[in-house]
Amino acid sequence: MELNLGIDTEKREAIAAGLAHLLADSYSLYLKTHNYHWNVEGPMFNTLHLMFEGQYIELATAVDEIAERIRALGVKAPGSYSEFAELTSVQEAEGNESADDMIRQLVIGQEAIVRTARKIFPVAADANDEPSADLLTQRMQIHEKNAWMLRSMLA
Repeated sequence: MELNLGIDTEKREAIAAGLAHLLADSYSLYLKTHNYHWNVEGPMFNTLHLMFEGQYIELATAVDEIAERIRALGVKAPGSYSEFAELTSVQEAEGNESADDMIRQLVIGQEAIVRTARKIFPVAADANDEPSADLLTQRMQIHEKNAWMLRSMLA
């Protein structure tokens, strides 16, 4: 059955392509944050362990919402490590980071997601795609707050 959401095919596909990058960034940051949750050490262990857990749980929900929005636009959502590796701007964890380095790397990842979402927003707004614009606004707000909280731990 043909999709008729009131957004032309070219714009829907452009929005979905941008959301695919957001999905890849979000999944990559989820994986990195979960890794750091497991492997953080040092005097701030408990604080960081719990903070990282809250952030990866939130990201787990977010990846589902982003993928479902892509599907609602009539486009296949990427879902493999190789697809995410091609699309993401979030660097993988090296595996030997100190607690402070973990925090710095997560700030960089949070801000990368904000930039990705901000790039897509005008495309969604131009297409009058309010659901995608709302999703992007929510993601920017969450990741800006997370980046601020993480950055504050380094002050």
